Amino acid sequence: MSTPTADPSSSSASAAHALPPITSLRGRVPEAQWQLRVQLAACYRLVAHFGWSDLIFTHISAKLPDVDGEPERFLINPYGLMFDEITASSLVVVDQHGAHVGGPPFPVNRAGFVIHSTIHEARPDVVCVIHTHTRAGVAVSAQEAGLLPLSQQATLVLPTLGYHAYEGLAVHDHERATLAADLGRKSHLILRNHGLLTVARSIPEAFLGMYFLETACQIQIAAMAGARVRPVQAEVLAGVGEAVRIIGGSAPQPPSELAWAGLLRRLDRISPGYDT
Repeated sequence: MSTPTADPSSSSASAAHALPPITSLRGRVPEAQWQLRVQLAACYRLVAHFGWSDLIFTHISAKLPDVDGEPERFLINPYGLMFDEITASSLVVVDQHGAHVGGPPFPVNRAGFVIHSTIHEARPDVVCVIHTHTRAGVAVSAQEAGLLPLSQQATLVLPTLGYHAYEGLAVHDHERATLAADLGRKSHLILRNHGLLTVARSIPEAFLGMYFLETACQIQIAAMAGARVRPVQAEVLAGVGEAVRIIGGSAPQPPSELAWAGLLRRLDRISPGYDT
């Protein structure tokens, strides 16, 4: 019996698209930055797991802790890596001008820089910005009425939801002013004909916000494909804020932190290695 031999062309093809070696930054960066890197890498992996990624074309950013004498900086994905490939050490550090100031020598997507740097500059309270191009999110963004009060998930989002008109690919600085104004002090934003965006003071909180917004969009598309829909009544919507405060006050931790711990346990089972 003959022994199969390896196809040299297959080996060379694999080498051509292999990731370059990435040096671990564990112990090489401040501990606070390392922990933020691990959380952000986990967030990228979870977005991939839930099917919210759009190949390499959306972004999640996290603002680094302030360091005296340094310009504000944030972590963002290296352009070219799939979300399920991202690790804590592969994330890139950029400043408010888009200059690469840390991490491996990967490029940064200009559109990602414009959107995320604008929000970090306009909202000093924001640590994490998540932006997606999911089918359900884009579908709702293209509907004239936007997100409707058709589900419990939607009722949680609507009080802090804004809209931003489509201005083309987000590569021009003139969009900064309208984007910042449309977000204002809100936590959720629907970018018309484009996608979804959430902001928060932590990565777990931003992820949970996107989970509810994306789920509300999926439910809306499914509901409107069937019979006539029944919206939540206005008086019920008016009481959502108080109900959320009651639930939050009775929990030992914020709901985002409780959910995040479970999500990390899931990630450790299905996609280990994000914390390298």
